[in-house]
Amino acid sequence: MKEKISLNVFFWVALSFFSAHHSFGQSFHKYRIPKTDVFSVGIGPSFIYSDNAGDFRTFTFEWNPALTVSYTKRLGSQFGIQTSLGAQQLVTNGSTNPGILALWERSGSAARFRGTAIFADVVPILYVIPYKNHFERPQVNLYGGLGIGVMHVFQTKFFSMNSDEPKSKGNISTGYIPLRGGISFKVGALTDIALEGTVLFTFSDNLDGNANYNSYNDYLAQAQITYKRFFNFRKE
Repeated sequence: MKEKISLNVFFWVALSFFSAHHSFGQSFHKYRIPKTDVFSVGIGPSFIYSDNAGDFRTFTFEWNPALTVSYTKRLGSQFGIQTSLGAQQLVTNGSTNPGILALWERSGSAARFRGTAIFADVVPILYVIPYKNHFERPQVNLYGGLGIGVMHVFQTKFFSMNSDEPKSKGNISTGYIPLRGGISFKVGALTDIALEGTVLFTFSDNLDGNANYNSYNDYLAQAQITYKRFFNFRKE
């Protein structure tokens, strides 16, 4: 009887050990399958550089939030293609110079504006430290790239600094060249946290309803904390 009980106990212990070992093996095997896709979401402060944005020499310009969601397909050990969709709130401070305000009034240009930019772009990404698989990636890495994108801006334009001034609504679309780069930190088996900076060099000088006051097109700048998660689409 005792022998039968001992055999039963041994059988159940062995079965439990085998099941645990099998589950661990499956989990380990699943972990070792290379993840070639990366989902990212980033949020942080941003600003617009434009004719009526404010005085950048004295830092009297507005910071506002920006959000970006991205999908990256890794291509080999050092390259990837990143597709991004995002939104940025836009607010300009105008000017306190009476001469500049009079010039804008005569030309029918906006003294200040508020709006929202919706943007989408594709950027080839270069990783400074190459790695073959997500589980072999370094603790810290640098990355960056230059691409092409399209943007649509919803505008609310004000033609004086007076808060009672009637406003005018409009919208504008333009292309842009995104310059994106960052530093990423490995914080988990499939997770990175990155500090990412982006500049969107647009092809328009009229995002703010004010064109040709300076000699540069308008551009958007963003600084974001980005969460990155490795995965793949194929069935594991």
